[in-house]
Amino acid sequence: MLRIAVPNKGTLSGPAAQMLQEAGYRQRSDPKDLLCRDEANDVEFFYLRPRDIATYVGSGDLDLGITGRDLLIDADSGAEELLDLGFGRATFRFAAVPGSTKGDQPADLAGLRVATAYPGVMQRYFAEHAVDAEVIRLDGAVENAIRLGVADVIADVVETGATLRQAGLSIFGEPILKSSSVLVRRSGTGDLAPAATQLLRRLQGVLVARRYVMLAYDVRADALDAAVALTPGIESPTVSPLHREGWVAVQAMVLRDEVHRIMDELYEVGARAILVTGIHACRL
Repeated sequence: MLRIAVPNKGTLSGPAAQMLQEAGYRQRSDPKDLLCRDEANDVEFFYLRPRDIATYVGSGDLDLGITGRDLLIDADSGAEELLDLGFGRATFRFAAVPGSTKGDQPADLAGLRVATAYPGVMQRYFAEHAVDAEVIRLDGAVENAIRLGVADVIADVVETGATLRQAGLSIFGEPILKSSSVLVRRSGTGDLAPAATQLLRRLQGVLVARRYVMLAYDVRADALDAAVALTPGIESPTVSPLHREGWVAVQAMVLRDEVHRIMDELYEVGARAILVTGIHACRL
């Protein structure tokens, strides 16, 4: 039976469970449950702290897991990223008192104390840039580290930057890391087992279904080339003759974010009866 770790709480928990449900897997009905067995798909789901998931997968005790890229890197556990799941996006940035650093390049942090809740992320970052800086691990309230004299710079997740501004800090330099939710497995394990391959394919199908919609329309045959240029589809659009002579029906997948622009342009080339249908699941 395939054993998969799922976040039990936090910002990744709900979206992870929702995505697995969209992929056809049973999920727990009680948020206090720590285990959910999906007999139909031969899968067991274990609900764990997001920060621990990479460790369980890296050790081989669980086959797959859903966690954040930041937590995967921070754990340095022998697990590797298999698929970006697209939710839980976060950006890691440096922040300090304005004017307190020599510059905004990695080398300018040499010799400084950097406080963070993600020491593994920062140690890898400094190693990659050959910078000798002291990493100070804090579990929370990183924004206060500079004011309290613990650090010279902080490295933390930044959304709007409002919390940092309230603490008298400003963001500087390029992003340290852009994180999102990822499916992980143990490094160096070779080909996936059939059940794991099935889960990966299903999740990829959910990602496609979320990005695309099905667009259907009627158009005159002499305008078909212009219409198809706007809706090439994934491989090729489906074109069928209509009972009305000289007209055809077309179906194609298009990006959800671009569908209204495409509909407008189709109308301009003569397409009519333009309809959009959501995609709940797919296999490509």
